[in-house]
Amino acid sequence: MACRSRTRSLQVVDTELSADAVEWCPVPPSQHVLACGTYQLHKAPAQAGDEDVPHQRIGRLYLFEYCYEGPLTPPLTELQRIDTAAILDLKWCHVVVSGAPVLGMATASGEVQLYTLTDGPRLALSLDWSTGRGDSSDVRVACSDSGGCVSVLSLEGAGLETVAQWKAHDFEAWITAFSYWDTQLLYSGGDDSKLKGWDLRMGCSSPTFTSKRHTMGVCSIQSNPHREHILATGSYDEQVLLWDGRNMRQPLGADGGAAACPTLASYILHNSLAYGADWSHLTPDQPPPGSPEGSRPPPDTSLMEAVGHLRIQYESPTASFDTSLEDDTGRYIPEGPVPAGPPPPPAPPLAPSLGLAGDATPPPVSALLASCSFYDHMLHVWRWDYWTA
Repeated sequence: MACRSRTRSLQVVDTELSADAVEWCPVPPSQHVLACGTYQLHKAPAQAGDEDVPHQRIGRLYLFEYCYEGPLTPPLTELQRIDTAAILDLKWCHVVVSGAPVLGMATASGEVQLYTLTDGPRLALSLDWSTGRGDSSDVRVACSDSGGCVSVLSLEGAGLETVAQWKAHDFEAWITAFSYWDTQLLYSGGDDSKLKGWDLRMGCSSPTFTSKRHTMGVCSIQSNPHREHILATGSYDEQVLLWDGRNMRQPLGADGGAAACPTLASYILHNSLAYGADWSHLTPDQPPPGSPEGSRPPPDTSLMEAVGHLRIQYESPTASFDTSLEDDTGRYIPEGPVPAGPPPPPAPPLAPSLGLAGDATPPPVSALLASCSFYDHMLHVWRWDYWTA
């Protein structure tokens, strides 16, 4: 009796380099995982008088997940790719090793490399060092991931050793941070809109507190390195809250007192989502460490003194726009050119005891900051001058 058979292509993937090894994971429940290895010989360009230039053998390891959802949907999803030396062979171990499937890889560099398959692709979303006050002898790192887990790692010599790892949130754990005043205490925030506290001395099977004061995902946490017990949190609900770590039932100012986070200044020159920001330990006019004193000329303030305000035109790869800043009295700068004229007469001196005129005026507090925006891929470095009352 004649046999009939047919084959049908479900999906074709371009591996870019020459593919020479493919292996399905044989271990349940990971039999839907497929590994593919590649090999490519890169010939070095010929050079005069040098006939023995070595060639380079490069490769790439791909990891795919197979899930058939119908004839119109490609069943393979790329989970990961790793650039390696050229791959000659791949083999999965047929049993789990230390609780996980293990893939062996033979490479052109003469090495056999082993890779452990985790329970799913995870992104490390945040990290924090325990050294926020600069005086910690036990250097540790805390990180959170897209699986809702928080891990604490100890820096031992040139390596990291896991101290603790636990499931902290139901969804993505966007942020974790140490208390810089007691580095056995950690905080975490997640896409479940919860802010949680943890004490490593008590184990991490349950949090020391859980707050639902934010109405959306908690994505930023910062312990104050200058004032003990003070903590700041940020969320996708566009609220920044200050907390006293001794009473996490409600944020500061929630009882009708003074506003917890007054806005002192705004930097508005980003043309896209401002995703990161940091303060510098330098002041704006401070020379770099090691620079000779007086090596830079003082800034020319004659333009500012003559015009009295500043207008900036900002251009980015996605758009350009003009931004008008406020003058020293807080008034908005008028549109259009400012007519030239004589400088305004000097104001009559006030009593030195008021600290508002002449040499008695206190200098501003100046800070140097950097911020970056996501979609227009821009980095900004800027200063903030603040005069106290």
